[in-house]
Amino acid sequence: MGENSEQTKGDRIAKVLARAGLCSRREAERWILAGRVQVNGEKLKSPAFNVPDGASVVVDGKPLPTRQEPRLWRYHKPPGLLTTNSDPEGRPTIFERLPREIPRVISVGRLDINSEGLLLLTNDGDLARKMELPDTGWKRQYRVRVHGTVRQHELDSLQKGVTVDGIHYAPIEAQLEKQDAANAWVSINLMEGKNREIRRVMDHLGLRVNRLIRVAYGPFHIGKLVRGQVMELPTKALRENLGVRFSRGNGRYQETP
Repeated sequence: MGENSEQTKGDRIAKVLARAGLCSRREAERWILAGRVQVNGEKLKSPAFNVPDGASVVVDGKPLPTRQEPRLWRYHKPPGLLTTNSDPEGRPTIFERLPREIPRVISVGRLDINSEGLLLLTNDGDLARKMELPDTGWKRQYRVRVHGTVRQHELDSLQKGVTVDGIHYAPIEAQLEKQDAANAWVSINLMEGKNREIRRVMDHLGLRVNRLIRVAYGPFHIGKLVRGQVMELPTKALRENLGVRFSRGNGRYQETP
């Protein structure tokens, strides 16, 4: 089987696995390098492979699941759970705690182990990637409790962006909600949401985050979901907010004009 630059037909294997809802593209690449993926009976050695139409793709000895219509769920992630499929240290993950009736899904972005709130789940890796891109222009909205005295003018300075320990963070909208004796609640809006961004930026201002709740991701809100609750969004919500329609002919979601 030719795994070379001349092979251009079909989609990249990582995209095929992600679209099937097995994993993210990045994780798919790791699976391929680990020798877990075969195409037409031959084990792949590199992610640089385009899958021809009609090819047989097998992962861990099992054929890809039948392509399903893209679906999306809102999930209220509790603190104490990792947003990953497995943890070498044996810590609990969100996927271990999801109801049994939920099919194999992947998360749209992540929340760290100590954070809680809205996490979107989908059975479609391509859809997840589309929703994660900053190009969507979607804000990630949080309510954050911090230990310390909050000064609004310091929060306002974040609107120009800030660099912390050599990492530059895009403009952040932050508004003081309530200041108590030792703690304060702050409303924060982000466009990107880099790893532990809020915790690092608040620490930069001398504030220690002791609770972090994501309340919205773009047009999707946590609403009245309680910790651990999952609720599927209607297909209409995908059409209206993502411009998604499903083409049964080729098994892929497409954007509406």
